[in-house]
Amino acid sequence: MPSFSWRVWSALVFVMLPQAADAEETSLLDGWHEIWLFRFVLNLLGYSTIIVPGYLLISYFRRTNYLERGSGVCYPVVKACVFGSEDKTSLLDSASASSRTDGDSGSSFKQAVKLIFCAAGLQASYLTWGVLQERVMTRSYGATTPEEGEERFTDSQFLVFMNRILALTVAGVWCLMFKQPRHGAPMYKYSFASLSNIMSSWCQYEALKFISFPTQVLAKASKVIPVMLMGKIVSQKSYEYWEYFTALLISVGVSMFLLSSSEDKHPSTVTTFSGIIILVGYIVFDSFTSNWQDNLFKYKMSSVQMMFGVNMFSCLFTVGSLLEQGAFFDSLAFMMRHSEFAFHAVLLSVCSACGQLFIFYTINQFGAAVFTIIMTLRQAFAILLSCFLYGHAVTIVGGLGIAVVFLALFLRVYARSRMKSSRRPAGATQKV
Repeated sequence: MPSFSWRVWSALVFVMLPQAADAEETSLLDGWHEIWLFRFVLNLLGYSTIIVPGYLLISYFRRTNYLERGSGVCYPVVKACVFGSEDKTSLLDSASASSRTDGDSGSSFKQAVKLIFCAAGLQASYLTWGVLQERVMTRSYGATTPEEGEERFTDSQFLVFMNRILALTVAGVWCLMFKQPRHGAPMYKYSFASLSNIMSSWCQYEALKFISFPTQVLAKASKVIPVMLMGKIVSQKSYEYWEYFTALLISVGVSMFLLSSSEDKHPSTVTTFSGIIILVGYIVFDSFTSNWQDNLFKYKMSSVQMMFGVNMFSCLFTVGSLLEQGAFFDSLAFMMRHSEFAFHAVLLSVCSACGQLFIFYTINQFGAAVFTIIMTLRQAFAILLSCFLYGHAVTIVGGLGIAVVFLALFLRVYARSRMKSSRRPAGATQKV
């Protein structure tokens, strides 16, 4: 009986005071939003509202043989998005190889200047990006009036959208300014890499709420292991013994760092179980992205065209999800309240877009080995810079673990370059 009376009283309160019910519902929803898994699922549901109709349309066009019977204004669009030219070729690879050869034939001084330019551009872009990433996700922004308290920005998906919209713009302008190969891949195939890319970026931002930036950098370095596993699953690749050995060294070094990390007084330096799970998600999504993009490069396309296609779908997915959740305008309002955050978010996007262009240019001019060395050094500098700016404590065992990881990475680069140099003369002899 008392239970029944309590229910009746609650119902009367909710009927007579609807604002109380709304407040309780809002409070409950805000509580759910604090859980990262809830936000993750909510994002996936938002993406599914675009993916499911797209999948049904593609299935319909393929099932009805639209390519043979289609016509009209929409025909070129449907053909490009669903069918493409289905022309896989290696002409682009040979063209990029010849451009590298032409670059190598220049003077040593010009090559040295180019190398310094590439290294400086990559270091400046990604070191600044790393510092800003940690600043945005782990620090509060001051209020505009003394009566208001400080606020912390929490919507990782909005930052992903900001990065992607600027990268899309840069890639589009680049494609218009410089001649690109005739595009052959069906556009919808970019959506797979796009979805995994935005989820890996979301995990990257979200993880900083639970773990330190040095831990995140080491986790990125250790993604060699899942990339190898994903390569065997997706692309049926085979690996040399030294690749397994260096992968083992990396896992040992990361384990040394994680096990030696003691809880610091600052909450952002504490490694939590949620942070580890999110990092695993980042590594899995990122590993799939790189392997899927490798498969897409079998079509005739440039790296900037890849950048444009992936970022186009990324913008579509993220803006759709943000609008459905009502978070897009909330994030814009946060930017209006805090000009410092607006500056950081824009600069973060600029560094991300410029960094991608520097990646393409460096690989085109000097190859993947030189690029890997530069980015490995960047990761080491990023850890040192983060510890200096944000006061992360690293023990002696943790420092040794970091050293083991980067030693393994340099061994991988050295072994790969030795293998390529040993194969080159054999190939030349065979050709003669």
